[in-house]
Amino acid sequence: MRIVDLRSDTVTIPPKEALATILEAPLGDDVYREDPTVNRLEAMAAEIFEKEAALLVTSGTQANLISVMAHTKRGDEVIVEYDSHIYNYEVGGMSWIAGVHPRPIKGVRGFMDPAAIEAAIRPKDIHCGETTLLCVENTHNRAGGTVITPKQMEAMAEVARRYGLKVYVDGARIFNAAVALGVKPSKLVEHADSLSFCLSKGLAGPVGSLMVGPKDFIERARKIRKVLGGGMRKAGVIAAPGIWVLEHMVDRLKEDHENARKLALGLSKIKEISIDLDSVQTNIVIFELKEISAKVFVEALAKRGVKCGAIGPRKIRMVTHYGITSEDIDYTLKAVKAVIDDLSE
Repeated sequence: MRIVDLRSDTVTIPPKEALATILEAPLGDDVYREDPTVNRLEAMAAEIFEKEAALLVTSGTQANLISVMAHTKRGDEVIVEYDSHIYNYEVGGMSWIAGVHPRPIKGVRGFMDPAAIEAAIRPKDIHCGETTLLCVENTHNRAGGTVITPKQMEAMAEVARRYGLKVYVDGARIFNAAVALGVKPSKLVEHADSLSFCLSKGLAGPVGSLMVGPKDFIERARKIRKVLGGGMRKAGVIAAPGIWVLEHMVDRLKEDHENARKLALGLSKIKEISIDLDSVQTNIVIFELKEISAKVFVEALAKRGVKCGAIGPRKIRMVTHYGITSEDIDYTLKAVKAVIDDLSE
């Protein structure tokens, strides 16, 4: 039976060419900053985003936690978008480990109204924690992979700057945003102090994320990474395929976007499904079932070889990625129709 795994772009299998680089990578002890392959990857990331320095970490979640810790002190308050990944899916790490308090505000497709940001900033008062950081997610996962434009980023950052807040971008899929908008990745973060991005999602690297920002921020982050057990030794085995995917896998993200659009258009023609086509801007497709339980739907679809995720009682997420073809989308649409027909009887 054909298997089409649309649960997430985290399931991508790296290209053989990327994995082959591991065997030839020059290695050293990265805690001593002596791994030449890691050093090359970090310099490359800093150059792409036009920031001073970068740091290789094990995951996007670790990158988010370290970034919050490097930008704040215990007892501070951090403004986050209500549906953001850092607020919903990271085990409360900013409170549990960083000792800061999240201040969620509801955005529209990830964009937080500057007036709402300003209203959320705490006054200088003995009863309040100090608001010191604004976190933005681009692309925005729960909104359907929607993009934050440079103009939107500037508007949010302007308020933060006026009140002395740092600005951090959770850019796990920021290359998807850059490809969708047709802009340089650096354009999306020119008004941010720091960012992170994943190698192991759409870029199809095996593991790892990069934090990028000013040198002093990265130096703080390096020490925090060590505290969290994230100091790695011969980490060039991670960095080498990371370099390869940055050189070869960015432009092909548009194929994922095209497949996601094809999938969304096909789903929109099925009566049982409600979908906002305007939200399908990159590689994530979120839709709602009108009558059928999401859990039942996911289980039934899996029996036909299509894997996806339930993110609400009737809400489904599907994610296109490297390895998913246009033919896979055709197969998925047929399977979805068959499942809905079966469950509607």
